[in-house]
Amino acid sequence: MRSTLELGYNTDMEKIAIPEYGRNIHKMVEHAIKIQDKDERQKCVNVIVKVMDLINPNTKSASNSEEHAQKLWAHLHIIADFELEVESPYKKPEKELYQSRPEEVPYPSNAIKFKHYGKIMEDMVKAATELKEGDDKEKLVKHIANLLKTSYLQWNRDSVSDGLIIKQLEDLSGGKLTITADKLRDTNDIVKTFNKKKKTNNSKNYPKNKNRRKYNGSF
Repeated sequence: MRSTLELGYNTDMEKIAIPEYGRNIHKMVEHAIKIQDKDERQKCVNVIVKVMDLINPNTKSASNSEEHAQKLWAHLHIIADFELEVESPYKKPEKELYQSRPEEVPYPSNAIKFKHYGKIMEDMVKAATELKEGDDKEKLVKHIANLLKTSYLQWNRDSVSDGLIIKQLEDLSGGKLTITADKLRDTNDIVKTFNKKKKTNNSKNYPKNKNRRKYNGSF
């Protein structure tokens, strides 16, 4: 007579192929594989698929029922480790394709030269270098240079020399673009714009508190 109750834990058992269906479905599939009679095996499998549908029903629209049924049969073959010989209304999935690992998605390896400007700014500079010489290119270069200066000041509110912005524009463009300091916005004007936006945001929050009754020590 045993003095302790022996319990079976899933962690002690063999790993199952698709845990969502539970261990009983996997045992039913194992039983179906062992059935020698082809017709009896087919009847057993048809019942198993119906039970699988009850466990994992189609929660989408009726138009998706065909896809759902195909998924159930594919899951059946996966649970059987592709060893089940039955007549399926759908093509049996290939074991090699199921077990193959997906191709690695290449991660962008483009290093950003100046992280505070970002990749989009570098792409804009590159696009400007490919434009033909003329007014449009000159206006775009001026716009980009002032964006560089604005972006730099967002990270460093103290100051920035125009020479530094010009140098970094030349570095980003590989020496193909440049600009004179007189076409750059004044640093103080840019900083004032930042402060103005900050005050505007603060004023939007003020009316929410304006009509609150002040507490004077009594009610």
